[in-house]
Amino acid sequence: MMGFELWIGFVIASTLLLASPGPTVLVAVSNAMHHGKLAAVPTVLGATLGDCVAMTGSLLGAGAILTTSATLFSLLKLFGAAYLIWMGVQLVMQKSASAERTTQNARYDGWRMFRNAFAVTALHPGGFVFFIAFVPLFIDPTQPALMQFAILEITFLCLAALNITLWVLLASRLHGAMIKPAVLRAFDKISGAILITFGTVMAFSNIKD
Repeated sequence: MMGFELWIGFVIASTLLLASPGPTVLVAVSNAMHHGKLAAVPTVLGATLGDCVAMTGSLLGAGAILTTSATLFSLLKLFGAAYLIWMGVQLVMQKSASAERTTQNARYDGWRMFRNAFAVTALHPGGFVFFIAFVPLFIDPTQPALMQFAILEITFLCLAALNITLWVLLASRLHGAMIKPAVLRAFDKISGAILITFGTVMAFSNIKD
């Protein structure tokens, strides 16, 4: 079993990490602006599953493969970047929906919100590399590693789910005001531009360095 001090250190470091907004948070906020609290379940599930895939893949060795294979790393990076840019373009180009239409399409949009939150979180190659470098710092080499990895992954996923839930609930408080077509349209354009920027930076940056 891992020491309590190591676990607390991991909780603090993970909380600080998750407090920094990124593409996943932006997607969560955008979903909440459009659908209010209805966005919570699909967005949180998608983002948490995405973190689970990235973290489990890293601990199983995918992160090590990505750090040693420039081709695989570049392909995953470009695929993730293209998805971010595609989502950004969709936000910039889409027409604002009325509150009535948003409510009617909530069930259909639930799959889209889940898919986008999952893809943005799971397809970021930096996540794989980060986890394989970050998690071992909190492993006690004198104790069985598998149980420690399981504890740290469950802890991180719980913190990540809580973080996204708080963002969605906070943004959903503005849902009534932001649903006005003109304001929502402006928010979509800004969010889309930020996602396009994230994707462009990812595509042209060497995350491995």
